[in-house]
Amino acid sequence: MKTSILVLSLAISVSANAKPSTNVIQSNGFPNPSLVKGVQDNQDYQRALTAYRFFFPTVSAEGIFQGTRAQGSVDNESMFIMAAQPHHVGLTLNSDTPYGGGNIDLSNGPMVVEVPPGSYIGLVNDHNQKWILDFGIPGPNKGQGGKHLILPPGYKGEIPKGYQVGRSATMKNLVAIRSLPTDGDMKKALEALPNIKIYPLNNPDKRMKMVDATDRKVDVSLLSWEDNIKYWQNLHKVISEEPANPEYVAMYGVLESLGIAKGKEFKPDARMKGILERAARDGKAQMIVAAFADSRPERITWKDRRWEWASYVSDNGYFMTPQGMDVQARDRWFAQAIVSSPAMFSRSPGAGSLYWLGHTDNKGAYLDGGKSYQLKVPYPVPAKLFWSVTAYDAHTRSQVQSAQNKAALRSLFELREIPEGTKEVTLYFGPKAPAGKENLWIQTVPGRGWFTYFRIYGPTDPAFNGTWKPGDFEPAKFPTSPQKIGLNQ
Repeated sequence: MKTSILVLSLAISVSANAKPSTNVIQSNGFPNPSLVKGVQDNQDYQRALTAYRFFFPTVSAEGIFQGTRAQGSVDNESMFIMAAQPHHVGLTLNSDTPYGGGNIDLSNGPMVVEVPPGSYIGLVNDHNQKWILDFGIPGPNKGQGGKHLILPPGYKGEIPKGYQVGRSATMKNLVAIRSLPTDGDMKKALEALPNIKIYPLNNPDKRMKMVDATDRKVDVSLLSWEDNIKYWQNLHKVISEEPANPEYVAMYGVLESLGIAKGKEFKPDARMKGILERAARDGKAQMIVAAFADSRPERITWKDRRWEWASYVSDNGYFMTPQGMDVQARDRWFAQAIVSSPAMFSRSPGAGSLYWLGHTDNKGAYLDGGKSYQLKVPYPVPAKLFWSVTAYDAHTRSQVQSAQNKAALRSLFELREIPEGTKEVTLYFGPKAPAGKENLWIQTVPGRGWFTYFRIYGPTDPAFNGTWKPGDFEPAKFPTSPQKIGLNQ
């Protein structure tokens, strides 16, 4: 693993923006003094760009932790549950199921996640968004309930029997829970979340409280940090608070060369601050390219469609292959989304869920919030459980925010009354509602690009073998509703 990280740091250290210096080495073999500063600046810039991309999941996780705390959630004491809405900002959050999310701190010992039988999907990720374990339907008990024990770094105490055990490399960890509204009752699914018990192993009576944040404005993203010096300030905070991870030793060396090290104050001078800010801007740009302009051929879902896989397969949940870390797949996923798990990336019929990315029309142009589109979806959709289409703002990678206050069309809700025997349904997207089709429409905002995730929960064979596939987004002209719907920009 250490070798893989070292190879990673070397492999991605050369930036597309780095301009080679000429005449650096004089005829006597020594550097040209007039060019030394430019070379040194470029070296630091390359290191910063490497570190930015590698630690993006870490800083993104810190955004989740700080976002929940800002709304009153306390580590190990309380967590939020919510039926996610457009006013909940987080990378590709969706409204298909209610969420539960909380921060657990293992500084005082192991924590337990006790799950009753039921339609739950859950996972635990560490501070680097590295997978620790799954529970609920994707867990080893397959929805039959169970106790799950999260151990802190270096834990050597006795491990009781009867637990699924996960070892964390960090003290701060994220527990993410979803309750499936399989009968179309969101309220019932939300009320099922508090049945999950989270508590210290040494004090089962000290359960974390679950607070409904559905009506609150919550931001669990790193959006305000990702292109400026705050990115590095928050990364320094994490490095300072968490124990060193032996797997990251090479990358800690890169950070130290930039002035970020455990036990040391982070005070970049004007030169280094400028380099770090530039690297943050360019690093974000590279992440966005990985998400929405990747060139790997396996991104294509069907050769005759524009749809792409939102992620590449990661059997272990943290993008390691026999050859090392798949940095391109890792960048692509974390630029769009949060948390990781093998179950999320599985492509097995009947298991988990599928995520298809749609961000261009049938001609390959990026989707424009000022234009109208239609999407034809053949019926029946190959889903054992349910399916949805969610629209996201390209700037925030969060649900589109408009006066309509809706960003999803879901088989259990808006599309529930589609008559049996229907062969195809047309969905609409644009700034104005199609007359008589308001229930099949998502409002988009002029001047802002957008993309979609087409999700299938419990996908069946046709979703994999090509015998079923949705159409592409097509520019559309249709009579609009006389109802005037303003835009919330």
